[in-house]
Amino acid sequence: MNIPGLDYNTQRRTLLMPEYGREIHKMIDHAVSLDDRGERLRCAKTIVRLMETKVPQIRENAGYQQTLWDHLYLMSDGRLDIDWPYDVSQAEHIHAKPQPMPRPVANNGLRHYGRLVQELWEQLKVMPAGPERDALTRHTANQMKRDLVLWGHGSYDDEKVADDLARFTDGKIQLDLQHFSFERFVPTEEMVNTGKKGKKKK
Repeated sequence: MNIPGLDYNTQRRTLLMPEYGREIHKMIDHAVSLDDRGERLRCAKTIVRLMETKVPQIRENAGYQQTLWDHLYLMSDGRLDIDWPYDVSQAEHIHAKPQPMPRPVANNGLRHYGRLVQELWEQLKVMPAGPERDALTRHTANQMKRDLVLWGHGSYDDEKVADDLARFTDGKIQLDLQHFSFERFVPTEEMVNTGKKGKKKK
């Protein structure tokens, strides 16, 4: 059913690299549409900087700037006509599907989600769309939000939860924040202190 004015995830195009999010893909489409070649390049450089913030762990890889520009080329379907600062001639050899993200471990900044949430991500990856997956998605998203609030991670807004959920389910689960409502969760001082005690000093 197609209702004018309503935009459902099922009606949107499939993201080539969902770890970067839909907004990055929209920015790339905008860059492609620009008439001025120099302006397209300036826009492309800004997009690459934003891409790096979406997957900051990519900085751990040697030559990560090359990888970012390769990904930009792929997401633009080769339509972005600019003076590429890196050689992207081999970008087509990269698989179109997003590369699996590194498994969260104790020292990579994702300790706050814990093994339970990691297991929920794995379940969501293989579940068919339907009411059961919707219910598990709701439970997982709310648990992630509680974990972030409890651990005082600094950033626990809804957008971060949606981005992390999409990233660690390989793009299978994309929350529509215009229609999704999180459960209200107000941590007590005792709960917050318990979370802080669990953090290891560096």
